[in-house]
Amino acid sequence: MSTTNPAPAGSTEALNAARAAPLPDWFPPWAHQLADAYFARTASVFVLHGNVHDLVAARTAGGWNYVSAAEFLGTQLFGGWDVVLGHDLGRGLKPLAGSSQTRLLGMMQYLTARWGEPAGWPREPEKVFALLDQLVERLLLDDPADRKSLAVVFEYAQYLAPAGDPANSSVQAASRLVRLLHWAQNPHIRRQNIAFCLIADRLAEVSNRLVENPYVATIEIPLPDESRRRQFIESAAAGDDLSQRTDFTRDELAKMSNGLSLVNLNVVISEAIHARRRIDAARFRQLKKSMIERQCRDLVEFVEPTYTLDLVVGYEEAKKRLRQDAEWILRGRTEAAPMGYLICGPVGTGKTFLAECYAGSIGIPCVVLRNFRSKYVGETEGNLQQVLTVLRSLGPVVVIVDEADAALGNRRAEGDSGTSARVFSMIAAQMGDTRYRGKIIWMLLTSRPDLLPIDLKRQGRAEVHIPLMYPRKDAEIKAMFAAMARKNKLRIDPQAVPPVDASRRLTGADIESIVLAARRLCLAAGREEISGDDLRQALDDFVPSAQGLEKEMQEIAAVLECTQRSFLPEEYQQKLAQPDGVLHLQQRLVAIRQLMGEGVVS
Repeated sequence: MSTTNPAPAGSTEALNAARAAPLPDWFPPWAHQLADAYFARTASVFVLHGNVHDLVAARTAGGWNYVSAAEFLGTQLFGGWDVVLGHDLGRGLKPLAGSSQTRLLGMMQYLTARWGEPAGWPREPEKVFALLDQLVERLLLDDPADRKSLAVVFEYAQYLAPAGDPANSSVQAASRLVRLLHWAQNPHIRRQNIAFCLIADRLAEVSNRLVENPYVATIEIPLPDESRRRQFIESAAAGDDLSQRTDFTRDELAKMSNGLSLVNLNVVISEAIHARRRIDAARFRQLKKSMIERQCRDLVEFVEPTYTLDLVVGYEEAKKRLRQDAEWILRGRTEAAPMGYLICGPVGTGKTFLAECYAGSIGIPCVVLRNFRSKYVGETEGNLQQVLTVLRSLGPVVVIVDEADAALGNRRAEGDSGTSARVFSMIAAQMGDTRYRGKIIWMLLTSRPDLLPIDLKRQGRAEVHIPLMYPRKDAEIKAMFAAMARKNKLRIDPQAVPPVDASRRLTGADIESIVLAARRLCLAAGREEISGDDLRQALDDFVPSAQGLEKEMQEIAAVLECTQRSFLPEEYQQKLAQPDGVLHLQQRLVAIRQLMGEGVVS
């Protein structure tokens, strides 16, 4: 599209000549995707979304230059076109000619002959669109030999064609949408060198009528891959020895900066070059954590686990499976790794702790998905898309979704204009994308797996279902006391732990509370070492939750979801081995749900 050819720029011959000339190899993949759709004459209107506010590499005679996406379109992709205009609501229309004074002069001569001086150009979007519509019509009527090529780049397009019900939008917004649809559907425009590019970071914020139109191409600009980060580091740090100011080589920095945009990577490089503080591993982790959370607009919490599965008490078969999966991922054998896990069981059994320990055993980052829902139209889907874009670049990464049955919705959700159904569809599609096997590891945590849609917990998504139960054996309970003491940097003698009646069904959270209560008794007595008497007094004084029926329901639901019988305690293995064992548990679950007023499982 940027190739110069002797034929008139707006003619069919020029279009055919440009189609025959491939784009430079160094153009980013999204630019090749846009060009392919354009030359195939399937689209003349393009919506670019995703990492649209990042820097884009442009090769010049002096080396690499990094520009905005709009400038890249104007000076590179459409660099050989006659007229390239940029528009946003703040600045109105302006030519995009880059540093070429000759090209800028040619554009201004053409435009001022038709529109007058730039000071008189309209700024109101409706008048701008009307002016562009007149220009397009004139170009289509011009003699082919004199016809100019035209590209218009609309930045912040979500404010020009916002998402929402057109019936409830303003007349002005509806008018802009209709013009864009007209340009997209006009076959005469698609046969000429005329293109419209709309730039919006969140696709969900742009009108569905436009995005879903078959004559409109939607193209995602992803976060930079390792090779492009390496190229940027070479350019940004030219003449500076980063190894003198950081603990990393350039190759190591390129590898470790996955998930960062080039804008954020430039912050790291600038701090290394200009700040007096050396960037060591701890400082880099801190910078990366804050930048990724900011990129995701605080919709995720970036966690680097310090614990491993060695700290988890019990669940020996489950830990064996998790360690094996972790080893395969470390070796790069991602084809043997599951797409995700469903960690289920009653409240307080350590589901989140197990997920973080698994991430710590692999040695990869862990992201906790926060509440991404919003009351504004399209913003929930936009939030989720933003998070997924970062996750795809960040991998390998463990994604923890707590209270998954409530957070992810289902296909049948009503009363929110279909938002929950769309969110569910986006999550399900990403979870089932096998390209990210071993790269994005989903861990769905819930105490009510029976409420989680089967679409998410089937094989190919959350494949391994691990039930967590309250500790039953005396040895497990004592080990849990010791583990909770280590977690809180306390020391207790396991032999000092008094006998605990397993029927009390103490959770890990309960045991941690008892340990901390014993610590308070110890300090009140002026001692540093927790004694058996402290533990006994704290244990006798502790009153666990009385929600016994609900806990039993959660436990049975976890048993029924289990995908490997060896994960279960011996008593449940024996129950399931009996004739109609599963049926009896299902009947008990239904009975409890009816007693609690929930009705029968659908």
